[in-house]
Amino acid sequence: MKQTVFTGAACAIVTPFDGNRKVDYKALKRQIDFQIENGTDAIVVCGTTGESATLDSRERRQVIKTTVKQVNGRVPVIAGTGGNNTQDVIKKSQSAESLGADALLIVTPYYNKCSQEGLVEHYSRISDSVTKPIIVYNVPSRTGVNIMPETYKRLSQIENVVATKEANGDLSALIKTMMLCGDELDIYCGNDDQSAAFTLLGGKGTISVLSNIMPQAAHDIVAAALDGDAGYATALQLRYLGLCDVLFCDVNPMPVKYAMAQMGMDSGVCRLPLTRPSDLAKEKIDYTLRYHGLIE
Repeated sequence: MKQTVFTGAACAIVTPFDGNRKVDYKALKRQIDFQIENGTDAIVVCGTTGESATLDSRERRQVIKTTVKQVNGRVPVIAGTGGNNTQDVIKKSQSAESLGADALLIVTPYYNKCSQEGLVEHYSRISDSVTKPIIVYNVPSRTGVNIMPETYKRLSQIENVVATKEANGDLSALIKTMMLCGDELDIYCGNDDQSAAFTLLGGKGTISVLSNIMPQAAHDIVAAALDGDAGYATALQLRYLGLCDVLFCDVNPMPVKYAMAQMGMDSGVCRLPLTRPSDLAKEKIDYTLRYHGLIE
């Protein structure tokens, strides 16, 4: 059995930008404290929701450094260091490790893509270059690459690969992966609307976008499932299903940053090429926030 990075709900935290689209580190610190004070079990920084693709190397280092310092050991800090150049991923991973990140979230290579064999070699090379635990991230809707259960079996045999964030939405593949890997690979849900299902099937929790606005709700869904209370976990999942859905009514993280702004939270705008949600998306978000009593 390998090291478990966390159990529960981790927040895939946004990176706040000011009016000049510079990283707002004071706002980031406030968001981190808000998360921890309201039940978040881990912080994932510089992920997709954190617009890592628009951060330069200096900003990425500073965001990770700021997060580690502000968290101050209260919960694990997981740094996103993925990319489509293995050598560059190794450099980013070593940098995050040196800055004090507790684990690394590494998405599958995108655009140039790779075979299943390429995935194994990619993660093997990275594992050989770091000491921190690695959480693989499978999100084929964004990358064009899907990890097969049989490949997960091989990945689980790599020393530092301890878990995956699975966002392909395929529960049948999830069950097969769990059967093949057993205790050698922890599974985290990558889709908020499936948090209860993944955890009830044996997952360790979720890496959540919803947590940016409702950290306690994201935590409670998973906590109930971890306790084996399927009825309550399902009821909570259904209660917040509309929020889970509306936060993906446009390209992430545009909806969640808009929702945070509507709630008076320091989210800032997105960096180009991301812009703002469409008018229709804004109407849906506002309606759902009002329904849940999050705005007037």
